[in-house]
Amino acid sequence: MSLVINTTTPEGIVLAADSRQTYRNLKGMARIGSDNALKLFQINSRIGVGITGLAFLEEDGVLKNLSKFIEEFKRGPGIEDMDVEDVAIELHQLFDNKYQWEEQLDMAVENIKNDLQMKGCELLNIEKNPYNITFSFKNPQGGLEEGIAGVDMIELLVAGYNRNNSHQVYGCYIPGDIQKRRDSEDKNNEYGSSWIGQGDVVSRIVLGFDGRISNVQFAKEAILIQGEPIIFEELKSLEYAIQWGTMTLQDGIDFCTLMIQTTSAMQRFSDGINADPGDMPGVGGPIDVAIITPDNGFMWINKKKLKFGENEVELD
Repeated sequence: MSLVINTTTPEGIVLAADSRQTYRNLKGMARIGSDNALKLFQINSRIGVGITGLAFLEEDGVLKNLSKFIEEFKRGPGIEDMDVEDVAIELHQLFDNKYQWEEQLDMAVENIKNDLQMKGCELLNIEKNPYNITFSFKNPQGGLEEGIAGVDMIELLVAGYNRNNSHQVYGCYIPGDIQKRRDSEDKNNEYGSSWIGQGDVVSRIVLGFDGRISNVQFAKEAILIQGEPIIFEELKSLEYAIQWGTMTLQDGIDFCTLMIQTTSAMQRFSDGINADPGDMPGVGGPIDVAIITPDNGFMWINKKKLKFGENEVELD
């Protein structure tokens, strides 16, 4: 699954990513395929992209790494003149078209029905939503349960400077939509950190909780009574008071790399959470780091190299 994290500071933008690539074998088990995958890409002189989630897509009957599609995209016409939002829209459309997720969602409906039947459960309701499936059922003991299912996601973090020197950060989700994370022209949203992939450890550290808190019974009851917006507004009081607007570029690099290292270490010593055990240690391998500044544009701080013995070659 991996972890890509961005920190936007007054001095510039930091993008960092781990290098682990995972896959599911024929038995459906998650496996570590590589600790040398590329997750960060320079799109033009002012914009970078990080990617997590699904690692391969089929094209013309052949599985291709998603990095191949990004490399092809950045060699296209007019790339240098694109602004951050343009890149986010184009990449979202590219992967939305190539990923046949709608068909997989249709197949998931039948798989859920068959799986519940095999387990002796009674399906009460199943509903296909735009990007996922929600269902309720009665287990063999007569208890009522609810579930949600979907397909593997592709997530993108697009960050950089526009031609007018303003900066933006966008999150792209396939299946899903495009969300603006940072904007230099949006007061109180100019600086901060955003992440995609396995961000539960980062969320716990920075926000004080991770998104799965809504699955805990007391939180469900509170949301039902007071409404989700009120509950999550109260949870914001747990967030660390980090002065993003006074961070230096080096601070941003240190923060991003610390979050990836901490996530990798926590996954080494844990196996998911008590409410959902068996998580995949999807963060690992070398950490690639890039910065983007108004004056110097996109620059690599650390990037994996191909090597054999004492010989090393850096990939463009």
